[in-house]
Amino acid sequence: MCSRFSLKARLQELAEEFGLLGIDELMPRYNIAPTQNVPIVRKFAGEYCRRLDSLRWGLVPSWANDLKIGTRMINARSETVTEKPAFREAIRRRRCLVPATGFYEWKPEPGAGGKPRKQPYLFHRCDDRVFAFAGLWDEWRDQEGTSVETFTILTTEPNKLVRPCHNRMPAIIDRDGYDLWLDPDTVDARELTPLLRSWPSDAFACSAVSTFVNNPRNEGPACIEPFA
Repeated sequence: MCSRFSLKARLQELAEEFGLLGIDELMPRYNIAPTQNVPIVRKFAGEYCRRLDSLRWGLVPSWANDLKIGTRMINARSETVTEKPAFREAIRRRRCLVPATGFYEWKPEPGAGGKPRKQPYLFHRCDDRVFAFAGLWDEWRDQEGTSVETFTILTTEPNKLVRPCHNRMPAIIDRDGYDLWLDPDTVDARELTPLLRSWPSDAFACSAVSTFVNNPRNEGPACIEPFA
């Protein structure tokens, strides 16, 4: 599962990594949580350039009755995404990349007096560069016709680094796979399946961080500082 992540990349790094033009400066985000608006990358048919748009985290299918359903759809299992009504059309026609510089998982560990507690860990690339989760998006309208665009993050089996903390991890798209994943003309999910994988453990590092990150209202560099 991926329920919290960070994005502290500079504008130039985002532009170079994802081939973006004319994007505005972004504030660093250290504690991105579900229901918040998040920058995602997508490409529409007939458009030459990729776009950086802000969507709400927690996918709400177009046929849903209530926006609240999105809180239960922050992640989608990559192994079954073609089977689920909420995702099977999105995997064919509404894919996106979710830029990140790290993601958090919580590991049960002994606390004071042997009382169990959950220690947060930050997983990030060894070189600290930006990377991309595989994402799907959809558009939902309320009874007044107001449109809300939302997205979900695909998950897969964990690598050896993540496995001690959780039995799932975000599916990370390699840079060589960006074009295919975002290609609006690719509608056969079988062509996309090889992209939905965990990255090798040796490409990532992890560090314990403060429980300051536990509260989604908390922001700032304190979220990613190593825990002493």
